[in-house]
Amino acid sequence: MSEWHLTTPLTDDDIEKLRAGDRVYLTGIIYTARDAAHKRLVEAIEKGNPLPIELNGAVIYYAGPAPAPPGYPIGSIGPTTSYRMDKFTPQLHALGVKATIGKGERSDAVKQALKTYKAVYLVTAGGVAALLAKRVKRAEVIAYEDLGPEAIRLLEVDEFPCFVAYDMHGGDIFVQGVTQYARK
Repeated sequence: MSEWHLTTPLTDDDIEKLRAGDRVYLTGIIYTARDAAHKRLVEAIEKGNPLPIELNGAVIYYAGPAPAPPGYPIGSIGPTTSYRMDKFTPQLHALGVKATIGKGERSDAVKQALKTYKAVYLVTAGGVAALLAKRVKRAEVIAYEDLGPEAIRLLEVDEFPCFVAYDMHGGDIFVQGVTQYARK
C-alpha cells in the first residue's frame, strides 16, 4: 500500500497510479452530493441545462453534514452509503468526475465506469465524522439549497483522509481484504 497526497481537481495521471488499499489525502475543493442532488444533476444533464459544478476532475463526497457549530465551517461530516448513487454514478464519471467518496460496496456498473473513464472510488470512516470535519477549511452551499443537508456544498479540504476502495485497474478492497472496513 502506498500513501498519496493529491490536490484537486484530479487528473488521469493521479488516478492511474492509485491502487486499492492505498491511503489518499485530498487537498483542494471537493463537493458533497447525495441522492436528491444526484437526481437533479442527472436531470439537468439530460435536459442539456448548465450544471452548478464543474465535473471535470471533480471529487464528489456522499455526505450530508450536520450544522456548523459556532466558529467552525461545518459540523460532523461522515460518509453515507454509496450504492444509493450507483444509478447516477457512471454518467457522472463519463462527464469527468474522477473520484467519489463514501462507504460500502458499489455495483458492477460503477466498477466498469471506473475502468472506462479512469476514476476511483474512495472510502472514509463514518465513525470519525467529527474528526473529518476538522479537515474542512471552508464550506458553502452552492446548489439546491432547498435540499437542506443534501444540498451540494463546496468544501475546501486539507489532507482529507481516504482509502482507495476500487481502482481503475479492477482492484477491490472488499475482495482483497486490504483494509479493516466492514461490509455495509
